[in-house]
Amino acid sequence: MKGGSVKGRVLIVAGSDSGGGAGIQADIKAVSALGAYGMTAIAALTAQNTTGVYGVVPVDPAFVALQMKVVLEDIGADAVKVGMLANAPVIEAVATEYEARAVNVPLVLDPVMIAKSGHHLLDPDAVVTLRKRLLPLAEVVTPNLPEAEALTDLPIRDLDDMRRAAELILSFGPKSVLLKGGHLEDDSLYDLLLTVDGETVFEGRRVHTPHTHGTGCTLSSAIAAGLAQGLCSRDAVARARNYVERAILTAPGLGHGHGPLNHLHTVGEFQ
Repeated sequence: MKGGSVKGRVLIVAGSDSGGGAGIQADIKAVSALGAYGMTAIAALTAQNTTGVYGVVPVDPAFVALQMKVVLEDIGADAVKVGMLANAPVIEAVATEYEARAVNVPLVLDPVMIAKSGHHLLDPDAVVTLRKRLLPLAEVVTPNLPEAEALTDLPIRDLDDMRRAAELILSFGPKSVLLKGGHLEDDSLYDLLLTVDGETVFEGRRVHTPHTHGTGCTLSSAIAAGLAQGLCSRDAVARARNYVERAILTAPGLGHGHGPLNHLHTVGEFQ
């Protein structure tokens, strides 16, 4: 890639968050803050803020695919991040376009299903399509515990349960699974990265704050930026976790509900 200081091109396929804390808006901020170049194919529009999601409008599947096509044909990508896709036809369109134009580009899949407010962001009958069409294409899949339970039909209550669920998700075809343990009730947090070569357990401490809106979107996009910049999965995950932790600790405290992170705390570091 020629040009200035930007390193790594990331195509983000996800939904838009009008409140700016999650979705496409968080993705672009995270990718940019880590020194990569973000491009987008918007798969859904949402009306939301820190208190909840008030409406969702899926984008026509053919138009989602067209956004991907024109970006990949012209600019190209070093990584693809897939987030909220809303329904089975959009999932199918994204998988087909990825296979046609970017199949050798590492894909980070954040299987977004339910917003922090509890609003369903993926049609329940689309979970099987997600599992069959996109998981086998993923370099890294990043479910939280409710998403992992939906993908596996297994209850997850502790680290051993996380291992069992991650092993089953790995059997669906992705190269690695980052199972995020933030929904466990312990003050110690565990994120489990499982690959065919073994596991890595990342341990941290819970930050007691309401300002965690968009953490999953932000983490997966930060991982995609790392892969686009040539990091291996483990190193991309480690850097992304550190980035998200600092973004939570320095959150600006906006809104009346689950507030956004401080995505721009790295400004200057990667320039």
